[in-house]
Amino acid sequence: MEREKRNLLARLHIDFPLFFALITITIMGLGILYSAGGEDMELIKRQGVRLLVGFGFMLVIAQISPDKLRRWTPWMFIAGVLLLVAVLIMGTVGKGAQRWLDLGFFRFQPSEIMKLAVPMMIAWVLADSNAAPSGRRLLIALALVILPVLLIAKQPDLGTSLLVASSGLFVIFMAGVPWLYIISFAVAGVVFSIPMWFYLMHDYQRQRVLTLLNPESDPLGSGYHIIQSKIAIGSGGVYGKGWLNGTQSHLEFLPERHTDFIFAVFAEEFGLLGNIILLAVYLFIIVRGLYIATQAQGTYSRLLGASIILTFLVYIFVNIGMVSGILPVVGVPLPLVSYGGTSMVTLMAGFGLLMSVYTHRRMLAN
Repeated sequence: MEREKRNLLARLHIDFPLFFALITITIMGLGILYSAGGEDMELIKRQGVRLLVGFGFMLVIAQISPDKLRRWTPWMFIAGVLLLVAVLIMGTVGKGAQRWLDLGFFRFQPSEIMKLAVPMMIAWVLADSNAAPSGRRLLIALALVILPVLLIAKQPDLGTSLLVASSGLFVIFMAGVPWLYIISFAVAGVVFSIPMWFYLMHDYQRQRVLTLLNPESDPLGSGYHIIQSKIAIGSGGVYGKGWLNGTQSHLEFLPERHTDFIFAVFAEEFGLLGNIILLAVYLFIIVRGLYIATQAQGTYSRLLGASIILTFLVYIFVNIGMVSGILPVVGVPLPLVSYGGTSMVTLMAGFGLLMSVYTHRRMLAN
């Protein structure tokens, strides 16, 4: 019976270990979301529908072979850039930012598409090189990363722009760039940060960085989020206060508790032991994703697979670092746990790409 189930998953191009880990983390996410959302079943139903849509996208994309994905990559990237331009021209404003396109029956963030389109495009550019990419290819790749990143930062959406940038840079790094180039990029990034601070970042973004350095300077204003989040995490102790018993969230001291700061809710209710279990599941997903990338057939598949899972790692690191007070608040959700729509579908689509890379490789080997 177990063998028949595994054969069925193989025919559906589903990697069983990765699929099981994703199911596990989403169940944990629904449980903590129920508490963080004030035991609102409507919230859970909406998240459940989005999860089903996300798993549906994952299943569909997993059926597409990496060769077909590679042929479609340039068109997907061009479409994504055009959608970003459309956002700047006629996008819908929400929470002070112009990030959405409203099609009437639903609205979405085109920037989410670029989390997949950028690494796919950079892998497409660098895949034909058997050795380390040439300086010309690297310049083209960097330009293709910078263009969507600037368009997204213009919305403004600093968190997503950083994630998109990291997804593209991971591909460049995995392509075998000489260390001299990497050091040069790092130095250029430090130099560029100076004009970015004075001319590109908005006042509220600069304030977030200053708040990180000293949140107690404005405890009822810009430092409120970080202070309350750290209180929630620390009050959980080793074993936590128990499911549905978190005081910081249920007494509404903790803002954005069902989205960006949901990890603080989890830490308060389940404590250090719960955090270890959650991080262990995340670690399994990351290790499995890296294994899939190493087993990929072809440079394009290998670069794409590694970039997707490393970007997933950045998601986790930035969110937990943000709510723990070691990184600025940039509005990055905790993957597969925070309440969200477009970001959830994008994440699951990325795992569909991973499964496509692995299962089609296995079929070719057979």
